[in-house]
Amino acid sequence: MRARLAAGYRLFAGPAAIFAISVFVLVAAGEVFAGDPVVVKIRDLTNIEGVRENPLIGYGMVVGLTQTGDSQQTIFTTQTLANIMQRMGAQIPPTTAIVKNVAAVFVTASLPAFARPGTQVDVTVSSIGDARSLEGGVLLMTPLYGADGQVYAAAQGPLTVGGFAAGGAGATKQMNHPTTGRVPAGGRVERSLAFDFNRLSPVSLLLRELDFSTAGEISDAINREFEHPVATARDGGRVEVDPTATGMANLTAIMARIENLAVPVHRRAKVIVSERTGTIVMGKDVRLGAVSILHGGFSVQTQTEYSVSQPAPRSAGKTEVVPTTEVQAKDSPAKGLEIGEGATMEELVSGLHDMGATARDVISILQAIKAAGALDADLEVI
Repeated sequence: MRARLAAGYRLFAGPAAIFAISVFVLVAAGEVFAGDPVVVKIRDLTNIEGVRENPLIGYGMVVGLTQTGDSQQTIFTTQTLANIMQRMGAQIPPTTAIVKNVAAVFVTASLPAFARPGTQVDVTVSSIGDARSLEGGVLLMTPLYGADGQVYAAAQGPLTVGGFAAGGAGATKQMNHPTTGRVPAGGRVERSLAFDFNRLSPVSLLLRELDFSTAGEISDAINREFEHPVATARDGGRVEVDPTATGMANLTAIMARIENLAVPVHRRAKVIVSERTGTIVMGKDVRLGAVSILHGGFSVQTQTEYSVSQPAPRSAGKTEVVPTTEVQAKDSPAKGLEIGEGATMEELVSGLHDMGATARDVISILQAIKAAGALDADLEVI
């Protein structure tokens, strides 16, 4: 057995202080235990190639706002309002339109697979001008375009906003994002996609997470269900199914039979950490090697205070601002933590918490453990 030593450093900077924290990890290589597989249905593991949603986008107007819409400086809003009024028979010069009850917005939605004319979809409305809030607004009829430039849906209806903004005379109060809202079931599909599902041959099942063992388990489960080879795992992300080999004519019935099959899945050991928020998410299958952790902190604080030097009356002196700088250094003793072979991440984090390590300290320690080779998991920093 061979021991290795790794060191990781993290720097915190602020207006008054700079902190440098050092972490030392002593690792002894050893055996790692894998977690037990879980049983998951195929429909929760795969997508069918070609069966997907398509994004839609449109440009529209929200009306009915209470003086919280776009200002006159937002030129495209007044131009759009003038164009709409002209189509309604009212002539309005765009340069003279001063209306704060309207807002220009982008409207987005997703066209579901197998959608037909008349299908209702939810739409999201987002302000693109300087409107303060879309609360209480109504979206005017807006065509929604696909990537090919064709209109596939139209949206209209009252908005629901999960926030508000209120105030005046320098005092304001805002909750969440009042410049984004939704129109539930506010879009209607006007054109369907030219897609014949029953003509797919072969049918490709795309795994949502690349895994060769899972692809093999899926193909084996399908072949057992039909009692002869009909599926082949092409790689770790795709399983092909031959509909003609199943003896069934209806592809929808074939896929309904396949997607409810259950297969054993070995979850990938992974740890996700967020440097921005200090959040750590880990799976239960993550295991550690024997680890000894020494954690200590050294801080240097610099603080500057300014005082005014006032000369005596009728003297030739000048009034000056004199800075006074104070430097303080503090070195706290290192704390130790011993983790046994095969320990879980829960035990590690609990021990680090007892040491007084913060969430960001834990992130630095995890990175040092991964660099030392004692973390049997994928460490992903987002």
